[in-house]
Amino acid sequence: MYQIAILTLFPTAVIFAAAMDLFSMTIPNRISLAMVAGFFCLAPFSGLSLEDVGMHVLAGLMMLAIMVTLFAFNYIGGGDAKLASAVALWLGFGDLLDYAFCASLLGGALSIGFLAFRQVPLPYAWARAPWIERLHAPRAGIPYGIALSVAALIVYHQSFWMRGLAS
Repeated sequence: MYQIAILTLFPTAVIFAAAMDLFSMTIPNRISLAMVAGFFCLAPFSGLSLEDVGMHVLAGLMMLAIMVTLFAFNYIGGGDAKLASAVALWLGFGDLLDYAFCASLLGGALSIGFLAFRQVPLPYAWARAPWIERLHAPRAGIPYGIALSVAALIVYHQSFWMRGLAS
């Protein structure tokens, strides 16, 4: 059962977060809270020592401090801040730099893609979908949760969680 939870909980949560951000430009708190709860439920079975769990918590809190600062300056949304912090909790310091680098690259590409998308007229069939019309609006934000989620999936497959399943 532990293996199934490792293979499904985190990936499902970040995929759901990306989809919610794409379609509604919000990432519900319940996703990040479920990720935090899932971490604390699975950590005792993962082989992490109490000190390791503490370091994962510290990584999550550090990410939260950085992301809340970015939120305060209106660079990112609140849901993005909470999602990135929950991901950092799961990944810990061992994979945090890889995650931040990957999320930055993907976020830049996503932003450029949306800026280009907003320069072309929408096909009529697409213009009838409110969520596409909202994404196309020139002043709309970028659903950065997509980049955060894809980066999380990329890094997660090499995380200690997956290495633990392989051994």
